[in-house]
This record gives sequence, structure tokens and C-alpha cells, in this order.
Amino acid sequence: MSSNTATTTSAPVQIKWWVKGDWNGLFGLGTNVLLNVIVLSGLSLAVIQLPDSVVFGRILPALGIALPLGNIWYAILARRLARSENRTDVAALPYGPSVPHMFIVVLVVMLPVYLQSGDPLKAWRAGLAWAFIVGLIILLGAVFGPWIRKWTPRAAMLGALAGISITFISMSPAAQMWEAPWIAFVTFGFILVGWLGFRKMPFNAPVGLVAVIAGTAIAWIAVLLGWSDILKPSAVAESISTIGLYLPIPGGEVLAGLQDIAPLLATAIPLGIYNFTEAMTNVESAAAAGDRYSARAVLTADGLGAIIGSFLGSPFPPAVYIGHPGWKKVGGRIGYSLVTGIVVALVCFSGLVGLFLGIFPMQALVPILLFIGLVIGSQATNVSALRYAPAIIFAMLPSLAQWASGLIDNSLGAAGTNAAEVGFDKLAGNGVIYEGLRLFGSGAVLAGVLLGALTVFVIDRRLYAAAVTAGICAVLAFFGLINAVQVGINASPGVSLGYLFLALLLFGFGWAGRNDKEVVLQDDLLFVNGTLMRGLGLHGNLQGAEFVAEMKTAPKYRMHDIGGAHPGMYEVEDDGVAVTGELYMLPLDVLLRVIEGEPAGLYRGAVELEDGRVVPGVLYQEDMAKAHPVIADGNWRNHTGANK
Repeated sequence: MSSNTATTTSAPVQIKWWVKGDWNGLFGLGTNVLLNVIVLSGLSLAVIQLPDSVVFGRILPALGIALPLGNIWYAILARRLARSENRTDVAALPYGPSVPHMFIVVLVVMLPVYLQSGDPLKAWRAGLAWAFIVGLIILLGAVFGPWIRKWTPRAAMLGALAGISITFISMSPAAQMWEAPWIAFVTFGFILVGWLGFRKMPFNAPVGLVAVIAGTAIAWIAVLLGWSDILKPSAVAESISTIGLYLPIPGGEVLAGLQDIAPLLATAIPLGIYNFTEAMTNVESAAAAGDRYSARAVLTADGLGAIIGSFLGSPFPPAVYIGHPGWKKVGGRIGYSLVTGIVVALVCFSGLVGLFLGIFPMQALVPILLFIGLVIGSQATNVSALRYAPAIIFAMLPSLAQWASGLIDNSLGAAGTNAAEVGFDKLAGNGVIYEGLRLFGSGAVLAGVLLGALTVFVIDRRLYAAAVTAGICAVLAFFGLINAVQVGINASPGVSLGYLFLALLLFGFGWAGRNDKEVVLQDDLLFVNGTLMRGLGLHGNLQGAEFVAEMKTAPKYRMHDIGGAHPGMYEVEDDGVAVTGELYMLPLDVLLRVIEGEPAGLYRGAVELEDGRVVPGVLYQEDMAKAHPVIADGNWRNHTGANK
């Protein structure tokens, strides 16, 4: 995990728009976004049978406007954050067309309309209306999103994100790699050595560029020598005909699509909730990597991007991408995301998508997606307390269920049938528990966050909070937003009742243990009040930790000046003060470094904050402290005259 303390200095630093590491981020994220643009173009042309004039003349130019606007905004947010914290290692959030939404809007929204009406333009208008509704729901989420993020455990949010990364981000690229390993393994080898092994490439070339060029060269050599037909030279020639200048054209098709709004709500409501939930998990992922962004600013941008795109002709809502820690790890800062948006805009305006698809083999591109999946999947355990591992796994499972049930549906569909026709009992008899998988995976991200949060609360013995979470699950399942086949009233009665029973059970255990005084400390938090604070002598021991906020304790502590070297704080029954300090979130290795570097007499113990939370903090032996002068206001900075 990168630290927001690592490059903090007292003198103002120069915030650059572009650094060398941005090349790695550009070729990585740029490849990722271009892949998705290629896929959504292919789906629109092949599945919905949309004419070239709509795909190249309306959809892609609309993305060419919506994406750069988002990238510019996130570059601005990154520069603001870098300046406010005086850091040079801030990475902008990645942005692009949402991967799950690409398939959902095509297969769940537009395809049924096309099959029923035979009119691809009517299906397109329905997709535009759907994207517009999703945008409105995300904007609504911007109001409540920060509050939800504040009270949702990090392990739950990152666990749900890890579930997405393992399934929808990693598995398909991995499968495609093994279809042509003689290309993919070379590309992936460069990525592993360069981005995980931190080895420089020849001539200091960007790792992503070297990896893609190497894989592409191997593929074309094999094609030219007649060893493989993985690429077709004729496809390159044919794709040249689509090159031209396509400028965005606003239109009112979205309003026509809204005339038949009822069927769209069934997917737009849960997908809108999914989108702002995923955005919050991605914001939390960035915070865990050291860059703490405003969830409200991010959700507002995502919502406006979907709405603007729908009026310009795109049914594919853009969103903050999963993968910020990965791009930051390979050196991406501000420029990589901004330039990616500009490059993709030029590609969308010029019709170059088809040409890229003809030149680059998929197996030379998808290893980058697998790398991002690995980084995000591992982040959940790297930055969370070890005791939360069961909660992380539980949060991952709904995405695994959704992915598995999707594979089953696609396989049966390819055979011209479906699960209902085959028979649920027959599938269950062969080890395929289809009904359970489908329910468990419905609303996967939201369900994963809630189940992970419930488990975290139980681990921390916050059983009332766990009971409330189970009650929320019951309500959401009742309306079909999680664990249900469709949105509606009493959409999933069995699941709702199960959650209600669980809520009552947890409440009962909470009531039975209401007089328990034992406090379970969150060992991924630490309240510091002396030389570990920003700008002071031992702050370097917190490298790798995330600054959360300036805080005060409850007014029940006393602080002493221990020889001018550091303060000593302990709890008192009377005449205590509120001690000023800072709260950090830190992984286990950082905590061990802090403990090992503490002066004699200091120890880690329970500290009550002004908001009532009890967290680990740095305390001092009372009998030793009393031999030193008292710091009346409990503020070490004021006492020593130290500045941040």
C-alpha cells in the first residue's frame, strides 16, 4: 500500500501533470479502456444489429465527450488532493465505460426490446433511457454515499471489490490467455517482471508498451509464417473503411425511450445502486492506497457522465474504474488518467476502434486486466486486520455466485435452452445448485458489502450493528434489490424471512451480552498524540499508513511532557482533558514498526475518542508520567510550538 505520508514535506512540492510512471499507467489503463470500447462496439453491431451510423456516429462520439470530461475532473481532484496534502505520489482515479453495465445494457435491456420489436433503433433508445435512469440514481447516491461509506467497514467494501476482481476482471482474461499462451505468457511475463518485480525494461521503456508490442509481434510473425490464423490481414484492410471524423450529436432519443419506462426500472434501480456502491468501494480502495477522495464528488461525476452520455447517444454509463492501486503501483499519477481520456476520445471521434481490433491480438492485451485483478484481489487482505479475513471471503462470495450463474445461463443459452427448461431439480442432481446461485449472486456487490459488514460487526462483537445490517438485508431482499430474481414487492420472501430471523437472533445475543465490558480493539487503527504526528520526529515510522483525520479523545485523559522528547498520556477518573491527536489506518507491518520504535514507557492501549469510539492509541505508564510536567491543554503541538 502506498502511503500518503511517504512524500509529505514541509516545503511546497511541485505537482506535475505528467511523470515518467504515467507512461505505464497510460498503456495499462488505455489498453483496458480501449478493450472495453472495442467490446461494446462489437456487442452493439453484432448482437443488437445497430447500423454503423449509430455505433460510429453516435455511441462512440458520445463516449468521446463523456470520458474526457470525467478524466479531466479526476485529474483536477488529484491535483487538489496533492496540493492540500503537499504530496507528489497522488494518483488520479481511473475512469471509463463500466464493464458489467456493457453486458447488462446489451443483453438485459436492449436485446429483449430488439427481439420483441425487431427494431434495433428502438432497442437503442431503450438503452439510452436506461442509462439516464441509472445516472439519476447515482446522483441520488451522491447524497447518501459519504454517510454509507463512513459507517461501512473497509474490509466489507474491499472484500466485495475483490470478488469482482477475481471473477469479472480476472477470469475471462485468464481464460483467453490460456487459449493462446504462446502470446499471452510473453506479455504477462513482462508485466510480472516489470510491475511486480520492479525491473526496468530495456531503454527504460514503459512496461505496458513493451509487453503489448512483444505479444503483438509474436502473433504477427506466426500469422505471416502461416503458423496461426489468430489475426487476419484482410480484417485490417476492411477496418480502414470505418476511419473518418465522427463528432458528437445531441438528440432527444432518450426522451422517446422513457415513454416505456416501467420495464427499465427492474434493472436500472439495482444497477444504479450497484454503480454507486462500486464507486464507493473504488474510492475506499484508493483511500487504502493512500489517496482519500470525496465519495460525493466521485458519485456526482459518475451520475452526470451517464446522463450527458445518454443525451449524446451512448447507452453505456462511464464510471470510476476498479484498479487505482494497480496504476499507482506502476507509477501512474495524474497524467495517465487524463491522457487516457484524451486518447480514447480521439479514437472514438476517428473510428479507429475497428483498426485496433484488427492489429492487436486480444491475448496481448488481456494480461493487463489480469494484473489489475491480482492487485485489487490482494489489496483487501493487505490493508485489513487479519481477524477480518472471514468477512472478506464472505463479501467475495456473491460475485462468485453471480459469475457462476452467468456462465450457466450462457452455456445453456448457447445450447438453445435455459435452466427452467432443463429443470432445477435435474441441475441440482448433477451438483449445479442453480436457484441458490442465482439468488445469492443477485445484487452481488451490494449483497457482498452487507454480508461482509455483518460479519465484521460480529467479529468486533457489535451485535446490535450486525442485527441492523441483517434487517437492512431483509428490506432490500423484500424489494428485490438483493438476493431476488427481479425487483418488486415481496420479491424474495424466503430470503427476506431468513434475514429477519438472523436479525432477531443477533439482536438477542446483543441484548444478552449488553453488560459485557470487554472491548475489541480495531487493530488496523491507531490514535497518536505526539511525535508520530505529521511533520514530527517519528512520523516516518507511519510510512505505509493512511491518515484518517485529526481527532480528540474524550475528556478523560492527562498528558505530561516526558523530558521534552515526547508526551505521555494516561486515563484519569476526574479532571481529565480532551487530548488532541491524529487517527491512522495501518496494516500489520506498519503497526509492528511503530511498536518497535516507541520510546520506553509507551504502550498500545484502548483510547476513547470524542465521538465515543474506542480505538487503539499510544499511552504512557501513569506512575512514570507523574514525575514530569503536565501539559494542561493536552496538545503536544501547542506545547512544543511544532507545525505540521
